[in-house]
Amino acid sequence: MGNWKKAGLICAGFVGGAAISLTLTVFADKDVRTGLPIEELRTFAEVFNAIKQGYVEPVDDKTLISNAISGMVSNLDPHSAYLDVDAYKELQVGTQGEFGGLGIEVGMEDGLVKVVSPIEDTPAYRGGIKSGDLIYKLDDTLVKGLTLSDAVKRMRGKPKTPIKLGVLRKGESKPLEITLVREVIKVQSVKSKLVEPGFGYLRITSFQENTVASLAKHIGDLYKDGALKGLVLDLRNDPGGLLNGAVGVSAAFLPPKTLVTSTDGRTEDAKRQFFTTAEDYLRGSGGADPLRDLPPEVRKTPMVVLVNGGSASASEIVAGALQDHKRAVVLGTQTFGKGSVQTVMPLPGNTAIKLTTARYYTPSGRSIQAKGIVPDIVVDDPANGDSSQRLREANLDRHLMNDKEKDSGATAKEAPKLQAPGQTPGKSPAKPKGGKEDADEGELPTRELASKNDFVLNQAINLLKGLQILQTRQ
Repeated sequence: MGNWKKAGLICAGFVGGAAISLTLTVFADKDVRTGLPIEELRTFAEVFNAIKQGYVEPVDDKTLISNAISGMVSNLDPHSAYLDVDAYKELQVGTQGEFGGLGIEVGMEDGLVKVVSPIEDTPAYRGGIKSGDLIYKLDDTLVKGLTLSDAVKRMRGKPKTPIKLGVLRKGESKPLEITLVREVIKVQSVKSKLVEPGFGYLRITSFQENTVASLAKHIGDLYKDGALKGLVLDLRNDPGGLLNGAVGVSAAFLPPKTLVTSTDGRTEDAKRQFFTTAEDYLRGSGGADPLRDLPPEVRKTPMVVLVNGGSASASEIVAGALQDHKRAVVLGTQTFGKGSVQTVMPLPGNTAIKLTTARYYTPSGRSIQAKGIVPDIVVDDPANGDSSQRLREANLDRHLMNDKEKDSGATAKEAPKLQAPGQTPGKSPAKPKGGKEDADEGELPTRELASKNDFVLNQAINLLKGLQILQTRQ
């Protein structure tokens, strides 16, 4: 391939209306050349020539080559892709945390667009799009036959313009039609609230360029009146984003020079370790360290991290690091399991390929790929139904296997498990009575920040109070 140009590592899945984020800039300065398969290339040339001469309509060379590259890359795994001019531009814009679209992270399955997770405070979230939904039609266009990039382009558009989605949903006897209105998506990646005196709540919705700085500001606000007794970090339904953002968030709660994650692949550039140092989370920007003036108490405050099946990639890096270093108790349900790193390699003509180049590991060496983070305490979220039915990395076609464990689909059976009141173990919560059964089943969590009705959050606060009592007695 010759000398690679500037490239970036990313740890987020495909996104339709959500950011696919660049991370640490790396250089591959070695000249890697491999022998070309001459016979196979001759077959390719014959097919190319047959299409040029005999296809019912003329097709230009650029389209044929682009389609060939796209097919070659996209068939590797669910997260590798060819980025044409528009897709590459959208990726770069997405790192700023502001972009146009619907607000859903998506992948491809059986030729249909599969929803990984809707992003909070977006048209998709408000319109009732759910994890696991299969989008089979965009307005009057069937998704079958489209590439993921083509489908994403159709979902994007000018703000205030509508799009009708044809949706197949498990448990529904017939297809759904959901109309959403596009808007400029501005992701507020960090939110916070003092849940009650002495107990703070931090919510990270995605990992963007400004996430670490925003987190520092919110921590400062929570600690302005003194140290806290407990802190909840909510990573539920956070699809990931920037790798350096995950390192920075971890650095806010861990001691300096602590290992956060490591990556391993075939090239030397893919073999990296990332620590809680400014050079690893500032990504060489040379700016001021936003974590420099954090209150020192934040690294000692008892913590609980909330996760679920929608916590992916960068979220899993943070949860895994805090769990391995015994800095926090991880509470919730098993996470999505995206433990691979993608490198964006620019190509001529303002295009690029997004190629899976490494797996990433927790500080203790655990691979998250196709397994996820197993919580210390399993608490099913009654607002999200049966967690065992949720889409995960292991459900995606052509997903990478977990290289550390034979049973990459292992569940969290060994962890203590709490149930919501009225919920039978192993079953979804009972439907509420009163005529809203269909509307309430599997409903997304309330948009109220740190709601008093959030069962999982309440369990976290109760746990923190118990830890506080134990610390007082010591």
